[in-house]
Amino acid sequence: MPQRTPFPKICIALGFPDAEALLAHARTEYEAGERFFEFRLDYLPSPEIGVAALQRFLSRHPDCTILATCRRHQNHGRFNGSVEEQIRVLEAAIRAGAQAVDVEIESAESIAARLEVLRTQAYLLLSYHNYGGTPPLDSVMRRMLRIPADGYKIVTTAKKPSDNSRVLELARAYPKIPTVLLAMGETGFPTRVLSAGFGGLYTYAAPNAATGTAAGQVSAKQLRHLYRVEKLCREARIYGVIADPVRHSISPAVHNRAFQARRVEAIYVPLLVHPPQLKDLLILAEKLPLAGFSVTIPHKQKIMRYLDVIDPLARRIGAVNTVWRKAGKWRGANTDADGVVKPLEKRLRLGKASVLVVGNGGAARGAAYAIAAAGAKLAITGRNIDRVRVLAKACDAELLTRDQASSRMFDVLVHATPLGMYPRVGQCFFEGKIPAQMVLDMVYNPLETVLIRRAREQKAEVITGLEMFLEQASRQFEIWTGESAPRAVMEKAALEALTAVQPEPAD
Repeated sequence: MPQRTPFPKICIALGFPDAEALLAHARTEYEAGERFFEFRLDYLPSPEIGVAALQRFLSRHPDCTILATCRRHQNHGRFNGSVEEQIRVLEAAIRAGAQAVDVEIESAESIAARLEVLRTQAYLLLSYHNYGGTPPLDSVMRRMLRIPADGYKIVTTAKKPSDNSRVLELARAYPKIPTVLLAMGETGFPTRVLSAGFGGLYTYAAPNAATGTAAGQVSAKQLRHLYRVEKLCREARIYGVIADPVRHSISPAVHNRAFQARRVEAIYVPLLVHPPQLKDLLILAEKLPLAGFSVTIPHKQKIMRYLDVIDPLARRIGAVNTVWRKAGKWRGANTDADGVVKPLEKRLRLGKASVLVVGNGGAARGAAYAIAAAGAKLAITGRNIDRVRVLAKACDAELLTRDQASSRMFDVLVHATPLGMYPRVGQCFFEGKIPAQMVLDMVYNPLETVLIRRAREQKAEVITGLEMFLEQASRQFEIWTGESAPRAVMEKAALEALTAVQPEPAD
């Protein structure tokens, strides 16, 4: 029987319909320092071509570990042969040097006797995939364990936040079983970061220059340097950002770098939470458990109903963007207010200024209450005039329609809607001139929105969303850790994240 050695924590999934492309990407990843690869032989028109490529690669790079997979079409792979033919391909891959093979449970159940022979030659990973959701997993694990293997891979599709904790909990429930536990899709992304820290053998990553073989995969560079999956331990505190959409958020880059700079044992992950799923999020928060999280569009107001203690300012505003757990209670605060007021007060006497706030959601509420408290002459406009009317009355502000606002000129305009935010980068609330001498756009991705560009063109002073973002994020960091925020580090991380071009995950 071959020696059983632990795998590296990150496996690069390589699935290409051309052997030369497969080898080229493998070599590129090798040069970047990677040493663990999955060769998806079923992606090739003939798996035998992949076996030959595997042998060529290992002859030049014998220090690598190769996991060979030839998933059948019936199990969402691309191989159209029989189970017997599938096993023959994997046996050929082992002879070519593959140290491990992945056999899906559906194939394994029909040829269980053959697998014992396979195990004498390579590490046998038995796999289960569910592309429709996350079913009851204890029964899945019992099914898997009926067939002896060296490791067991369970991959589901996350449809709601708590699916992440259900998948990860298997490592706690079966601590002596070697497992790979993941959930596909953007909702399941946290499992790709946390699984190794929860006791999983490894996680999968996409190649740097191509999409991966499953929805939700990101590059090894991100997993290693941004999320530090190789150093993650069970004791690390888990934070995140809840949003819909969340993929655009630079918060993981900023907060993870801040944790690293202050040597805080913590990790921060993006959490896709659709509007009806807030209650389910709290299930995830309790199970992981989460130590705290940032809240952004569209959850800043509705999250309040699930909190035990709310800061008085946040309660007056009616919106929370920062949540943390203390003494067993969920607490909420609003740091958006500081994020708006402090940049403005550096530039003018806010109490003497006329300010137009555009918007009526949680971000707009935070801005409006803070600006009103500073003594400014406040007006509010937005797309939903009924909601704007309610906010204007609460802040004792002037209610304006879009046309009325456009016909005036203010000292300051604070934009607090999603217009112009990725992916709606071409949108702007105002069709004509921007009615202010100073413009603060709370949108930070992209760094220069249509609003900011047009304001500059008409010679207005501008404050980008990045400055506001860093102000509120620094306050969040201080609430969560009790330490001063490394602002220069956070700014550098934010700028790098905003300028990075990242491939979209595969479907």
